[in-house]
Amino acid sequence: MAFLDITVIPVPTANKAAYLQHSRDTTVHFKQAGALKVTECWGEDIPDGKVTDFKKAVQLKTDETVAVGWITWPDRATRDKAWDALMQNEAMMKMDMPFDGKRMIFAGFDVLIDG
Repeated sequence: MAFLDITVIPVPTANKAAYLQHSRDTTVHFKQAGALKVTECWGEDIPDGKVTDFKKAVQLKTDETVAVGWITWPDRATRDKAWDALMQNEAMMKMDMPFDGKRMIFAGFDVLIDG
């Protein structure tokens, strides 16, 4: 079954175009490393929660938007091998992130249902 890397990122709203270009640039590397698909989403309807929500999770500032993305891998083994290679990829390491990476949430997930 597939494996997903999921991110939740606070992006300065003014950096939307730069974020999209960064995503396009990294997608090339992810796919070369074995990713099946890369999906990026820009927050449009993000409600305030009573206990927690996307905004609180990333300490969103008033001039920022929440972006969510996921990379679909064929399996965890492919993903683990890819990340090892990607962390050695000079082009990837030289890329500037148009967001505060310290507030990015990321994790890997086994897919249970993909319907």
